[in-house]
Amino acid sequence: MRPNGIFFYGVNFEFSFNTAHWDERPYTSEIRPIVGAHVGRFDFLFNPIVDNSWNGFSNLEFVPETRVAMAVSEKYKLALEEYDDFGRVSHFLPASKQTHQLFGVIDVNTKWISVEAGVGRGLTGASDHWVLKLILSKDL
Repeated sequence: MRPNGIFFYGVNFEFSFNTAHWDERPYTSEIRPIVGAHVGRFDFLFNPIVDNSWNGFSNLEFVPETRVAMAVSEKYKLALEEYDDFGRVSHFLPASKQTHQLFGVIDVNTKWISVEAGVGRGLTGASDHWVLKLILSKDL
């Protein structure tokens, strides 16, 4: 468990080299600010993410993520996460073309590996209907 009332922040930069079947743009990147708080057994996180397809600032896309997690033990957390895509920052997509997905997630942390697994459901017609999520990580 974490101490009460600890705020944190950071930023993550991702650069991608894409094949045609994954993305029509060969190069993309992501700027992922991270803002959060640990309050008792709960974690609150907001990532106001901006995707960049290297087509100019007017084409940056706003794709935020939100997460609320509850520690049920030192090893396990349960979380709700929402992933959104509002479209270009300069002109959001109409609501019917935006994607919004809600995930139920379980985190398992051991000394060997961390596992984050979840099931997501699209909340709009433009969203994927169902999505499975699995992230395996290991601190080096």
